[in-house]
Amino acid sequence: MLKSKTFLKKTRAGGVMKIVREHYLRDDIGCGASGCAACGGAHEGPVLEPQPLDPASSLCPQPHYLLPDTNVLLHQIDVLEDPAIRNVIVLQTVLQEVRNRSAPVYKRIRDVTNNQEKHFYTFTNEHHRETYVEQEQGENSNDRNDRAIRVAAKWYNEHLKKLSAENQLQVIFITNDRKNKEKAIEEGIPAFTCEEYIKSLTANPELIDRLACLSEEGNEIESGKIIFSEHLPLSKLQQGIKSGAYLQGTFRASRENYLEATVWVHGDTEENKEIILQGLKNLNRAIHEDIVAVELLPKSEWVAPSSVVLHDEGQNEDDMEKEEERERTLKSAVSEKMLKPTGRIVGIIKRNWRPYCGMLSKSDIKESRRHLFTPADKRIPRIRIETRQASTLEGRRIIVAVDGWPRSSRYPNGHFVKNLGEVGDKETETEVLLLEHDVPHQPFSQAILGFLPKMPWSITEQDMENREDLRHLCVCSVDPPGCTDIDDALHCRELENGNLEVGVHIADVSHFIRPGNALDQESARRGTTVYLCEKRIDMVPELLSSNLCSLRSNVDRLAFSCIWEMNDNAEILKTRFTKSVINSKASLTYAEAQMRIDSATMNDNITTSLRGLNKLAKILKKRRIEKGALTLSSPEVRFHMDSETHDPIDLQTKELRETNSMVEEFMLLANISVAKKIHEEFSEHALLRKHPAPPPSNYEILVKAAKSKNLEIKTDTAKSLADSLDRADSPIFPYLNTLLRILATRCMMQAVYFCSGMDNDFHHYGLASPIYTHFTSPIRRYADIIVHRLLAVAIGADCTYPELTDKHKLADLCKNLNFRHKMAQYAQRASVAFHTQLFFKSKGIVSEEAYILFVKKNAIVVLIPKYGLEGTVFFEEKDKPKPRLIYDDEVPSLKIEDTVFHIFDKVKVKIMLDSSNLQHQKIRMSLVEPQIPGISVPPDTSNMDMSEPERKKKKLQK
Repeated sequence: MLKSKTFLKKTRAGGVMKIVREHYLRDDIGCGASGCAACGGAHEGPVLEPQPLDPASSLCPQPHYLLPDTNVLLHQIDVLEDPAIRNVIVLQTVLQEVRNRSAPVYKRIRDVTNNQEKHFYTFTNEHHRETYVEQEQGENSNDRNDRAIRVAAKWYNEHLKKLSAENQLQVIFITNDRKNKEKAIEEGIPAFTCEEYIKSLTANPELIDRLACLSEEGNEIESGKIIFSEHLPLSKLQQGIKSGAYLQGTFRASRENYLEATVWVHGDTEENKEIILQGLKNLNRAIHEDIVAVELLPKSEWVAPSSVVLHDEGQNEDDMEKEEERERTLKSAVSEKMLKPTGRIVGIIKRNWRPYCGMLSKSDIKESRRHLFTPADKRIPRIRIETRQASTLEGRRIIVAVDGWPRSSRYPNGHFVKNLGEVGDKETETEVLLLEHDVPHQPFSQAILGFLPKMPWSITEQDMENREDLRHLCVCSVDPPGCTDIDDALHCRELENGNLEVGVHIADVSHFIRPGNALDQESARRGTTVYLCEKRIDMVPELLSSNLCSLRSNVDRLAFSCIWEMNDNAEILKTRFTKSVINSKASLTYAEAQMRIDSATMNDNITTSLRGLNKLAKILKKRRIEKGALTLSSPEVRFHMDSETHDPIDLQTKELRETNSMVEEFMLLANISVAKKIHEEFSEHALLRKHPAPPPSNYEILVKAAKSKNLEIKTDTAKSLADSLDRADSPIFPYLNTLLRILATRCMMQAVYFCSGMDNDFHHYGLASPIYTHFTSPIRRYADIIVHRLLAVAIGADCTYPELTDKHKLADLCKNLNFRHKMAQYAQRASVAFHTQLFFKSKGIVSEEAYILFVKKNAIVVLIPKYGLEGTVFFEEKDKPKPRLIYDDEVPSLKIEDTVFHIFDKVKVKIMLDSSNLQHQKIRMSLVEPQIPGISVPPDTSNMDMSEPERKKKKLQK
């Protein structure tokens, strides 16, 4: 049956266009109940069970299916995902509404409906002759959809009576809309709210904890006291943004200070790019990463960013007087030029909440069901949840979702989602840091693995088309020990004309990952491989990363080669690119390669090739540094693991050899050569990488720090910075130069991927190169795969596809890649921090030399070179008399009693693991030298080795 709708539409040119929409209605759409004779098996895919054996409901004891409305699907997805909830009918009307309102929830629903064990059935009610409803005159689309859902529920109940008169199968309508529920009951449809139904499942009391609490009215009455001002409606916010009264931006909470945040304003305006917010009322219930509307305060109320470190640790959750007192500590006398544009949040444009990992802070009130949850991410406020399992969840990592934040509540409300495991357990903590940094880490699905080549794999004649056979070349790879995903290999040989041929051969991953398939989409989503201390989260399945794409020795492998002809002075005479087949003659570690180069007795082909490469690399590096490339430093650490327990037993800073630099030089050269080629060929849609020059204000701290040691650092160009860092040497303080380079690294901007057609500034500041890209690591970076595809099209080795030449699609891809790379970096740091804690847990207390990196108002941040470890020494502690502190921002310096601390001063600190806060176990540092009465501690005090909980336990045992 065909229904058609006709309407007239005015075109831009002023004409009138008649539009006819056709809508087909069918009789052959199945109800989803397996064994239904009336439908005759018209349904495909997962179906409903004929005898649902779901948990017994005290409200509806007979067998039943559930039919939720849109809001239940949107807000109670955590409940629906629980294994206890099965046999659910998802209407097309509901699914379409969910799709329009929340992409993440829509994806989760699709995953649940694809899970055979859950028996979720999608019923196409909009195309079924008996369940389709037309919008009536004067009826809005919301009411029409509600009616369509009720019609479908009623049809189901009548239809199922035919299926089994004796079983009395029912369909229960689940809705939280009071009016809709009343209408359903009037029409004879069994209907309950989500809460009523879940509470009736007496065998599954834990499900109640997963209910999203949405009734804000109850909380308003209960507390009575309004803390926050009302958020303006979206229409008013949009008007205000248009008129310039409000600014739209992304809310960024502070890790150091829960009463302070910044808003990064969207758009290209240079002024008021960053707005400071101070105080709970001005933060007005925004949560990290929300899109907000901000009103600028008058200049007389502007503030300066505070240097105070404040964490929300109060137990009394609604003590506002105390909060106001803490807010006053932020405001201190500052010079006019320190003041920054300051504002307050007037409304939320888009919430960017996600499920948060953390721990339960159990309420002191006995039998209380209301508790505070403390997220692991210090930028997220604590969340109030209701749970009956508080005693079992104590000391465990859990996931909680936010439901809302009423005006009368000091904290947002949320609900329990999942128990991850014991705090401090290695598996649990790794899971937490992957979830917190949004690293996709679930195993590759069968749909993705289906696109891998079938084993045993070998190179075919078809593979050899458009490829050069370079298996005769003496190619070798140089990597860190234990590396299985070998991306790159090198060769160097003398040509008959006396010049040198140098080749960089990169794994040809784009041969195996074809555009647009499930494997390609998943690799693009992951964006990068994430290396944790003991684990690698691959971007591509292991068959590719550690086998078919890895350029292992003595096996034939497909590669993409960049080959130069150079003279002895490392000047490039010719460059060519080709797809190739190589056979690596050796997989060496940096140490092995170095040993060969230095050996007096070894003169085989591989060693000769390495020596040639090393000689050229030194010339290339010297030339690059002369141009103004920066050699910065960051203390990287390596853990030595116990082979049985896999716990860290030693911690060292990484040693860099000449061979590290050799490989790096040729990778840089290949990246630059490829960048030039793809930009020549595709000026509008080359994927490039740039490193913006930092604004001068970023360097203030570096310049001041050097000045305090009577050194001058020039920062007007990268060249002058590089030269002044080279000159900044102190014979009596050899480590000073490294410290300056570490500090200079902190001043830098983040390097980012971008599409050449969307930007004019291509310059890479750190490498002093006018153009740059990533080509050399396609096994672990998706950007390189795109660059390989562009280069393959440029040299005629592969065909193009529409997305490759769409600059807007490419710009979106770059946005995701930049996000994934940043998150991977943070996850790696978090992994190092966790393993450092494990190391010091077993090591006990140690005292080490350290250097001051930053001085704050009430603390100093120090770096311990031996361990490459950074930490904060606080001078104000709870329940201790406050010392006399004088902070001078100009120098910068901090005077404690009669001792003055400057950046780069050498101090001695005691390091221990502080486990008093299980959630945020941290390395605690206290000052040993210089000795300040009442502040410094003796080098080791063994009773402090114990965590607070353990000390209490010992007292009890006595």
